[in-house]
Amino acid sequence: MGPDDSLPDDVTTLQTMLRAERAARLAAEAEAQAGSLLIEKLKLTIKKLRHEQFGQSSERGALLDQLELQLADLEENAAQAETSAQMAAEKIAVPSFERRKPARRPLPEHLPRERIVYPVPATCPCCGDSRLRKIGEDVTETLELVPRQWKVIQHVREKLVCRACEAITQPPAPSHPIARGRAGPKLLAHVLCAKYGLHLPLHRQSDVYQREGIDLDVSTLADWVGASAATLMPLVDAIRSHVFTAERIHADDTTVPVLAKGKTRTGRLWTYVSDDRPFAGSDPPAAVFFYSPDRGGEHPEQHLVGYAGLMQADAYAGFGRLYEANRKCGPIIEAACWAHGRRKFFDLARLNKAAIAAEAVKRVQARRCPVRHRARNQRSCCAGAFACAPGA
Repeated sequence: MGPDDSLPDDVTTLQTMLRAERAARLAAEAEAQAGSLLIEKLKLTIKKLRHEQFGQSSERGALLDQLELQLADLEENAAQAETSAQMAAEKIAVPSFERRKPARRPLPEHLPRERIVYPVPATCPCCGDSRLRKIGEDVTETLELVPRQWKVIQHVREKLVCRACEAITQPPAPSHPIARGRAGPKLLAHVLCAKYGLHLPLHRQSDVYQREGIDLDVSTLADWVGASAATLMPLVDAIRSHVFTAERIHADDTTVPVLAKGKTRTGRLWTYVSDDRPFAGSDPPAAVFFYSPDRGGEHPEQHLVGYAGLMQADAYAGFGRLYEANRKCGPIIEAACWAHGRRKFFDLARLNKAAIAAEAVKRVQARRCPVRHRARNQRSCCAGAFACAPGA
């Protein structure tokens, strides 16, 4: 018995069976299409990971470091061999050789010059006559380093007494950055810059100062840092207020290594930038920084309490609650990062040779703003790309 013999003669039943078979076929096709898309996604991910692992962008840093170390070793060995040959030339004859030396840059003009004039003979070494006259001089410059100098500044306030009424007069005490502190403003600025700018912990600074003959305990330095932070807090609040009253801001975060017991953990440095120069604004640009031990979304929510405006940022999920319509102080308008969005199309165009993605990259390239590239080394891609975003 063939398959057609089992079909019913009722038209309604046949239509019901046909609809069921059509639904099953559509479901099977959708499942197959979803599987194909997943396969393509996995292939793209594998290609991307392989490119990041073995591609030029991943190898460049390690290879460059290796070549720079190798070049430095070769130059040090060549310089040592040349110096040893010059020192031995006074005793034994060695074949001369010439090493290719890098071109010397002129020494900075802003540095002070100290002249050391070597004494000249009083008489001519050839004939013995004393009638010598200067016709010129040869100047050879060498760069020298003078170790920093510690000093104690004595603030003297003389007391005066009036002969008529015997009243005592004395100038008021000078203002110090830290009340009853013994550290000057330049020393405090140096400690803060070394800690936060050069990432030099206080115990290492204490060791450096001790080698220079100055005993400064870590506890003393910590007190100075804490007191300086409290003193500078009004300035920090003013900068924060200036940034968060702007019509638009740029937000981003970056990792920062934090010393911990036994290992180094990773913290987060959040940056919010106000810069209206691409829009011909007159307000000065400013940036405010916040630190957090992790990348939780509650941190930007706390930072941006009270702010409602336009925010340029990447697609970090922690920013999601800031864009909600029921936000207490009003929603923040999201301005997606043009550079981050271009990245995905660039990966598709480079790895899969996708024509649509290549066209998208081409159109993005045509919309790139010259302002962004002038400030590329000064601001993050989100901040620079804000002026290039369509409709911004």
